[in-house]
Amino acid sequence: MATHLAAASPAKGQPLELQTRPTPQPGPGELLVLVKSVALNPADGLMRDLGLFTPTYPTVIGFDMAGLVLEVGDGVPTSPADAAAAGAPGLCFRPGVTRVAAHSNSYWNSVAPDYGVFQEKCLVPWQHAVPLPDDNLSWNEAATLPVATVVALNAWGTLGLTVPATKSDIDPIQPKQNKKTREAVLIWGASSSVGTMGVQTAALMREARDSPVAAVYATSGPANAAYVRSLGADRVFDYKDPGVVDAIVAAAREDGLVVRRCFLAMGQLAPCQAVLKVFIGDDEREGEEQEGKGMVGSAPPLPTDAEVVEGVGTVFLVPSSEEEVRLKQFRHWMGTWLRETLAKGLIRPSPEPRVVGKGLKDINAGLDMVLQGVSCTKLVVEIGQ
Repeated sequence: MATHLAAASPAKGQPLELQTRPTPQPGPGELLVLVKSVALNPADGLMRDLGLFTPTYPTVIGFDMAGLVLEVGDGVPTSPADAAAAGAPGLCFRPGVTRVAAHSNSYWNSVAPDYGVFQEKCLVPWQHAVPLPDDNLSWNEAATLPVATVVALNAWGTLGLTVPATKSDIDPIQPKQNKKTREAVLIWGASSSVGTMGVQTAALMREARDSPVAAVYATSGPANAAYVRSLGADRVFDYKDPGVVDAIVAAAREDGLVVRRCFLAMGQLAPCQAVLKVFIGDDEREGEEQEGKGMVGSAPPLPTDAEVVEGVGTVFLVPSSEEEVRLKQFRHWMGTWLRETLAKGLIRPSPEPRVVGKGLKDINAGLDMVLQGVSCTKLVVEIGQ
């Protein structure tokens, strides 16, 4: 029986331990991937320390990775004809050839150990993976992409916005003619991993002809403001400033915009609600139906004691629990949108990866660093060469 090494979670609150595990065979629709690099997320640390989402032990956790496809199960497209038949043109997975970035689906598999990425080999549905466009994208850079992309695109879709994947919807020469173009979207916590992708995706919406997005507002610490602007933010506000809410509102008034949609990538819900509350019913457009309500899409779980603000809705961002729907979501987010935008150079991995270890043994220390707090960097551990 083939085996491989894993950084396994033996019990709630216990450090990860190196264990030998049987290497699984991919089932229908699955890829067996040789893991090259993993990126670390706060949720990984909470799963290790608090048992978040984890019903049984021992198991293997981890969400973000990049690696090489080793084997494929039945129904996985391996040729252009297969991809076309599956309704997924361009998505081909060739064993021993295709390099991928992938988002674990262990959360939707009761955190079964075969699906966590903190091991040398793991299983993922092909819809959760994106073939990398070329060898110029490193394993470490690719590993930073899956969770950030999924959360950001889910956020904008939940908030009723569409992020263009190609330049066919973007015309930098001709001005927008859409009368609804009076909104600034707000990304709170923009120097986090999902926040930086939120800024990049919002900037693409700002340039799209039929998008209501006219400007991208973001919050970060002063040290990261220039980087956030480089990703496409029009205005960056210091989230630690006691007057940050008033500053955002004043900027929107100056720009002639309203702020009704906020992507809370990291941080506190209350200031997001406070900004959106100001613009409830603030609409002077004639002949258009407008509810004038606000909505916050939150990457962090919503606090149980969160204040209810009339006219401002809140939603926790999580993909569908229905497998068929989720796989369609991921196929679009990863296999279509991310593949096309990477190939066309419309987005880049963000923030910059920082290698904090080489080998499964170093994941524990990396998770400790994540939980202590990092800003404007994505911690990665190299698993294989």
